[in-house]
Amino acid sequence: MIHGAAAKIQAAGGVRTLTFDASAPLRLSSGEILSPLTIAFESYGALNAERSNAVLVCHGLTGDQFVAGPNPITGRPAWWPRIVGPGRPIDTNRLYVVCANVLGGSMGTTGPASLASDGSPYGLRFASINLADMVRAQAMLIEALDIESLFLVVGPGFGGMQALQWASAYPKRVFACATVASGARQTAVAMALSELSRQAIMADPDWRGGSYHTLGTRPLKGLSVARAASQIGNLAELALRDAFSAAAATERFALAAQLDEARPNSAFVDRFDANSYLYLTRAADAFDLGADFGGNLSNAFSHAATRHCLFSFSTDWRYPPEEGRRLARALLAAGADAAFIEIESDKGHDAHLEEDAQFEAALTGFIDAAAAARGLSLQVGVA
Repeated sequence: MIHGAAAKIQAAGGVRTLTFDASAPLRLSSGEILSPLTIAFESYGALNAERSNAVLVCHGLTGDQFVAGPNPITGRPAWWPRIVGPGRPIDTNRLYVVCANVLGGSMGTTGPASLASDGSPYGLRFASINLADMVRAQAMLIEALDIESLFLVVGPGFGGMQALQWASAYPKRVFACATVASGARQTAVAMALSELSRQAIMADPDWRGGSYHTLGTRPLKGLSVARAASQIGNLAELALRDAFSAAAATERFALAAQLDEARPNSAFVDRFDANSYLYLTRAADAFDLGADFGGNLSNAFSHAATRHCLFSFSTDWRYPPEEGRRLARALLAAGADAAFIEIESDKGHDAHLEEDAQFEAALTGFIDAAAAARGLSLQVGVA
């Protein structure tokens, strides 16, 4: 169901989009106006009669909207099937799940590769965007779907940042919030890897100052190096030691197998836009929720009734457990209902994508408790 005449839903090539016309522009934090705005999204399950069982999943930096089903463009499988689906922690037999490609992304939502009013791709003419803008666009989508409030907002990494922005900006519209391997600010390690990634893209001659779309080139080599740098940050320290050990040096580095997707002409460089990578990493690096409240993170959640659960993984050095503890302290200081759970894992940041019974059980417990607290009806209706 689409609510409001300003929004129009379409489907092409397996990708669903909702476009807001000039009567409903997106007003950015920079003061710029973005219109028309197209948001690509996917949904799973069905709304209950009270429309109170809606979940928004926010994807990671290079993710997309296909959280629980295959991507029809790339043929890649769902990126979080262990967490979202029938009988999974986010159970689509009970919950209505929406996942939207982020503003500035590469899978159908308005971004640098989209066509501007002159018929050419925006490229670096695309407006400056931040996490608040991305969440504002998602809020427009949720409102257009006639959903007054969300039962749960959840996301890993970059998606967890979006979830926190939701809880801070729209506290009355978010009943529960789960952040996974994330934090309320970008870490120094993540910033360093992002800057290395951006420099790799911009150093590729085929980047052409960001105008590669109109000049018929693509900075595939630079983008592949950028992806490899990012993947290094997703591994645990033990995996890096094993990969770069003296024994491994006698053969091809074992790390290469784990970075296989980052090679030129691989799935990643084929599906992701280089300029989008620049915009999204800059937005992530600029994110600091506490800075918007005088440096006091607790103030970002004052007077909020949202229930929070924060998940960190012991070997995640991109978003280490201390970032989760810091956020938990701020939430508790604000009087919020908050829990922090550290999961023991040797998988690093990417542990949230791997099979982990402890994580899955803990997330299920949080969701079930939140559903009980809300008196959530399990009888679904028609979305």
